[in-house]
Amino acid sequence: MKKAYLFMLSGCFASLPMTMWAETLHVATPGTSLVIDASKGDKAKFLYYGEKLSDADVSALGDSGAAALDLFPAYGVNPEHEAAVAMTHADGNMTLDMVVEAAETKRLPDGTLTTVTLRDKVYPVDIKLNYRTYDGEDVIETWTETINGEKGEVTLRRFDSGYLPVRYGDVWLSSLYGAWANEGRVEEAPLTHGMKVIKNKDGVRNSHTAHSEVMLSLDGKPQENEGRVIGAALCYSGNYELRFDTDYGDYHHFFAGINPDDSEYKLAKGESFVTPPLALTYSEEGLSGASRNFHKWGRNRKIAHGNEERKILLNSWEGVYFDINEEGMDAMMADIASMGGELFVMDDGWFGVKYPRNNDSTSLGDWSVDKTKLPSGIKGLLDSAKKHGVKFGIWIEPEMVNSISELYEKHPEYVIKAAKREPTMGRGGTQMVLDMANPKVQDLVFNVVDTLLTNYPEIDYIKWDANAPIMDHGSQYLSADKQSHLYHAYHEGFAKTVDRIRAKYPDVTIQACASGGGRANYGVLPWFDEFWVSDNTDALQRVYMQWGTSYFFPAVAMASHISAAPNHQTFLTIPLKYRADVAMSGRLGMEIQPKNMTEEEKEFCRRAIASYKEIRPVVQQGDIYRLQSPYDDKGVASLMYVAPDKNEAVFYWYKTESFVNQQLPRIKMAGLDPDRMYTVTELNCIDNKPLPYEGKSFSGRYLMSNGLEIPASHSVDYHKQNDWASRILRLQAK
Repeated sequence: MKKAYLFMLSGCFASLPMTMWAETLHVATPGTSLVIDASKGDKAKFLYYGEKLSDADVSALGDSGAAALDLFPAYGVNPEHEAAVAMTHADGNMTLDMVVEAAETKRLPDGTLTTVTLRDKVYPVDIKLNYRTYDGEDVIETWTETINGEKGEVTLRRFDSGYLPVRYGDVWLSSLYGAWANEGRVEEAPLTHGMKVIKNKDGVRNSHTAHSEVMLSLDGKPQENEGRVIGAALCYSGNYELRFDTDYGDYHHFFAGINPDDSEYKLAKGESFVTPPLALTYSEEGLSGASRNFHKWGRNRKIAHGNEERKILLNSWEGVYFDINEEGMDAMMADIASMGGELFVMDDGWFGVKYPRNNDSTSLGDWSVDKTKLPSGIKGLLDSAKKHGVKFGIWIEPEMVNSISELYEKHPEYVIKAAKREPTMGRGGTQMVLDMANPKVQDLVFNVVDTLLTNYPEIDYIKWDANAPIMDHGSQYLSADKQSHLYHAYHEGFAKTVDRIRAKYPDVTIQACASGGGRANYGVLPWFDEFWVSDNTDALQRVYMQWGTSYFFPAVAMASHISAAPNHQTFLTIPLKYRADVAMSGRLGMEIQPKNMTEEEKEFCRRAIASYKEIRPVVQQGDIYRLQSPYDDKGVASLMYVAPDKNEAVFYWYKTESFVNQQLPRIKMAGLDPDRMYTVTELNCIDNKPLPYEGKSFSGRYLMSNGLEIPASHSVDYHKQNDWASRILRLQAK
């Protein structure tokens, strides 16, 4: 059977399928339950999703008075309602009427897979609803497979990954919005009657303007550490659409899947269409509780090397931009090594022979070293890195091409463009997107990475960028009758390519950068170790952006760098301590020209990097507790990470505004063992006198009930006074 796969599952089944003749299916994780009525010959029904149920409660659900709703609404029968799937049959009929054909559960090596097969009452069309659990994770992944058994071609018009009814009430939606250099901003609002739609149509990057992840707070205005919360994350790298339909009934209806706009998919006889997973979680410990579930699942199941510590790096971009040269790279490596860093990444501007890459208008596609800038080539840089005792990384943008390039001169047929029209140009007035639907382009992109890592196996890190959307709807590779497959085929080709790369190079670290935070999603993270949160490195704005991003993604995947002052994007002048304190709440790095730093600043960074190495296991692998949101306008933001065994924690506090006689709330801590004593140590201290509780010990119960008083300013010499204040406290159990 031919299959149009849009994502892939790995692993073998541990046992043969077990047919489920019972009507009720209980899809369970350690702390949650999803209950389904899958009576053969009837509509599949949703019965429950929430806190883990006992067998007795599952049995009693039918008598609870709750409605049994269609598990996966299909268009055509009662078409006035929103649907999760819609199809035009080979004979032109636009209706589906699906009933349960079979249900089975398979034991996997690390969890279970429950599949409910729906079959149309008239047409030979099957839809398999899949529910995947993992041992030890409170996340359920759901996706569908639609199989065409008709004699002719059918057309899928809608293809959601999942549907979830949520009981009407004081339900609030938390979502992320933004733009370039302002990604991951939090928006909270009650779900009201009508439709709420969150979508993306970029084609390549999908998390600049919105995110395919949301939180639903079921008990009114969202709280961080209390209240019932459902979290949802669509694990897809392409265009998506999330819909919330609140009608006259007793339920909010949540649908999530690939954006169907201009993307009808034609299925030949025997072909199937597989959607990306929708990950669901539930917590009764507020937004942070749902975040902890996502983080643990992400590190263990969805992020490349998610349980491994990330290196502290210096990236060259804001230090030199395109002004790459051998002497400058060597000096930056020496500087980061002297401050205790572990990795140097050379960014854009190192390549191009016929067309040297001196700005953003040329050379993409021509991945040959510019020997005028780097006479000794990549080998010379690797020698420098070895000399200085750091690893070496490199920037590429392999999915893109400039019209001013040798590649485009030789292969104009490789770009995405509409037939009979000139291509629209993006960044630099010359940038275009390569057509990843084309196997030759997939080979080309693979070979960019393969050539680098084959010739220079010492390369430790790749920064993979993508700085343009799909600007024209048109594939020069796909046939005229399959042009609506463009967005699907792009991401299928992308997945095939990075699959090949990871199969051959499983250990290299790869960052997903896409004009900053354009690829912060669980659709790419199985192949990528981290993402660049934003091209905006301003520490104050990063407090807000990293706060929102942490709703769904752990610190180990969030690249956060110390940058220059004034900041290159906002021109704010923020002191080095504040910049370092913010960067140390994610994967710490530097985005600066060290030769422009004073010796005092370099010494501060040495101490900060040394401190980060000590707390890195807790920050990158610990449990997050967000304490005071910057979006609450209280003048302060605060969060903390706690080690799973609660032996250690790291507390962060940032002042977000400054006024005379300012009243700031005292922040209660969370996640500690109430019966253990914790010794407090301030990191990155700049004050002339220590905090009164420096070196002192307090019970977890006291810290969670009362917190510690944080001074609103630093005790420093007059000429060092400024309007910013921040603190990092390390808590170690005695």
